[in-house]
Amino acid sequence: MEHNNFLIPKITVLMPVYNCADYVGEAIESILNQTFTDFEFLIIDDASTDDTVSVIQSFTDSRIRLIEKPKNTGYTNSLNYGLTIAQGAYIARMDGDDISFPERFAKQVALMDLHPEVIACGTFYSIIGSGIIKKVPINHDDIKVQLLQKTCFGHPTVMLRKSVFEKYKVAYNSDREPAEDYDLWVRLLPYGKLANLPDVLLAYRVHDGQVSQNRNQIKRENTASIRLNLLKYLDYCFSLNEEQLLKKILLRNDILTLEEINNYLLLKSKLIESNKGFFKNEGLQKYFVALQSVVLKDYFLKRKLFSLPIFVDYLTLGRKCNFKLPLMSMFKLLIKSVISFENKGS
Repeated sequence: MEHNNFLIPKITVLMPVYNCADYVGEAIESILNQTFTDFEFLIIDDASTDDTVSVIQSFTDSRIRLIEKPKNTGYTNSLNYGLTIAQGAYIARMDGDDISFPERFAKQVALMDLHPEVIACGTFYSIIGSGIIKKVPINHDDIKVQLLQKTCFGHPTVMLRKSVFEKYKVAYNSDREPAEDYDLWVRLLPYGKLANLPDVLLAYRVHDGQVSQNRNQIKRENTASIRLNLLKYLDYCFSLNEEQLLKKILLRNDILTLEEINNYLLLKSKLIESNKGFFKNEGLQKYFVALQSVVLKDYFLKRKLFSLPIFVDYLTLGRKCNFKLPLMSMFKLLIKSVISFENKGS
């Protein structure tokens, strides 16, 4: 098949770059050294101010397509532009400071060719310089459960099925930066299955210049909204108050009141009951119990004011929720409650 007198590649490698001159050469070499060679290499430079472009231009491989943006418009903008001009049936994500291992594309293409229902395929990955291996859930059902807590992919390990983006008009949401990838995985769920290969096929670099390290508070807020949207796949219609309660719990900026805790316990039961097979029942229940534990620990351990009724609350909720603080924490709670009672009486 031909397109504008060129063969259409099987893969478009999509790599946005910005000021990564120190690492981009090694990243490019790792792509050019892939055993699977049928790809175009789309590199989108976001108006770098260092030598990133010069390093890229030192490579003469005809598969490289360098696009230089005239002004800096952001990482997500580069990703979305790349999605619109990619020619490949699959889009392999890559970042300019990571290293793909030689068999990465071959193994991902083999899985996606064999399983047309899979629309996104990631891999295990290592952290450069640490010896740490990041393992992620492999099958779709386990991935959905993990999405309740965190992203299920190393973003630059992912290979995507381009037809899904065209058919359903899906794109990255710049309002969700720096959790735009997490948001995308959640929004892709209605359109197909997600998967990960249990092979370490990329080395991921962690350094101070990464966006996600510099915008943690924004990321926390966006992540809470994404998790709330994921829960909306359940067969349940949330009230505004229930949404606000869950958002407060997920952000953990403030401890809940006793009334809010009881409201959460009621909502938890409703949500578990409303699961009609979207999540694995056991995984969903474990998630809500873990969330419950966090809520109760914050209520008893993060508060500034103590009283004997607070310790009574602990005994009551402990029996109701099968919840226990560590022995030392429980002892401190008791002592603080008693001291507060004595101070009020003196």
